[in-house]
Amino acid sequence: MAKKTKHLTITLLKSTIGFNKTQAQTVQGMGLRKIRQSVELPDTPETRGMIHKVRHLVTVSE
Repeated sequence: MAKKTKHLTITLLKSTIGFNKTQAQTVQGMGLRKIRQSVELPDTPETRGMIHKVRHLVTVSE
């Protein structure tokens, strides 16, 4: 039996302009391009680390 993986819905709330360049690259790496755009990513330690880095720019729901 395959395990069901949890997914997180991440929404970009603020622009990356004026913030660190690596934070903008992290947001782009998550697949977010426009404000209020949402993506669904698996709940992994890597995804959690990316969210932690840009937590002031995004919201997360399960």
